[in-house]
Amino acid sequence: MILVERRKTFTPIQNFLLIIIFIFLSLIISSSIFTLKGLNPFYVLSKILLSSFGSLYGIKETITKSIPLILCGVGLSIAFKGKFWNIGAEGQLLIGAVVATWFGLFIGKDLPSFILIPTLFILGFIGGGLIGLIPAFLKVKFNINEVITTLMLNYIIENFVSYLVYGPWKGKTQYGFPYTDNLPQNALLPIIKGSRIHYPTLIIGVILAFLVYLLLFKTKIGYEIRVVGENPLAAKYSGIDFLKVTLFIMFLSGGLAGIAGVGELTGIHKHLTYPFQISSGYGYTSIIVAWLAGLNPLVVIFSSLFFGGILVGGDIIQTSFGFPFATINIFNGLMLFFISASYFFVNYRVRFVRVKHE
Repeated sequence: MILVERRKTFTPIQNFLLIIIFIFLSLIISSSIFTLKGLNPFYVLSKILLSSFGSLYGIKETITKSIPLILCGVGLSIAFKGKFWNIGAEGQLLIGAVVATWFGLFIGKDLPSFILIPTLFILGFIGGGLIGLIPAFLKVKFNINEVITTLMLNYIIENFVSYLVYGPWKGKTQYGFPYTDNLPQNALLPIIKGSRIHYPTLIIGVILAFLVYLLLFKTKIGYEIRVVGENPLAAKYSGIDFLKVTLFIMFLSGGLAGIAGVGELTGIHKHLTYPFQISSGYGYTSIIVAWLAGLNPLVVIFSSLFFGGILVGGDIIQTSFGFPFATINIFNGLMLFFISASYFFVNYRVRFVRVKHE
């Protein structure tokens, strides 16, 4: 008979080692894909790591791709801490980009940059936050599963963005391509010379990671979020307002993803375009980022750098070995699966017990 028991003690070192073991297992399974292609998996994996962290260009690209992951990952850490399964960071990021495009292109294009750029970030935060409130409200009032609603909202928003760039917002200066016109120069973020790193968004992401850490572990509302996540019944009987906490965490979680969308728009693309160009699946990848960080906003900074490198490696295996970019999604999915499994074994142990028949 297989017996599953809840663990009484598990040290942080044991926890860390278990996660490393499961990540290693995910790498072994991922390697089978490269082996089936007739390639040496060690060579491919080393190529991914070296292309991401082994050159100045690779490091700069890794940092660039880690910026939206930091913001989305920190936001998801808040939601997951409260046991609200927000799968909608992708859509919340895109809404941030849409709102920033609307204001930067049609409303505030004549404003000076020191007013316009902060306004775009604030509006992106509000836009992402309001979208995050929809599944939160449906969850609290009608008990509708938030995984379904947040996921479906992603698809709705992706199609909404496509509608805008193919339809009413299609730019007259883009030679028929489905892009909006470029944002004015005063709406664009400065970048580090010789790279694509839009450092204002990076600074905002790192500062917010620290602030969210303090919020979660040093404030009353952070305590309430953790209690709701760890024991909803205890939270209910202790008088914690479940509605208020749920709306708060989802507004904050969605808002952070919205800021990421503003950064991608004004720092990289300079116009609104296809959803999958604005975001290379950052909202989905940040789910793994948050879990790998153990839902600790400070650790999210480092896990974002790691997965930023993985995304850069995805470009390399596409160009060097002819793998489709979706291969890297398989890679990420396997890692999420094994990291989730490791958390199960952190909390539970499985024993095989011999049953005596009389």
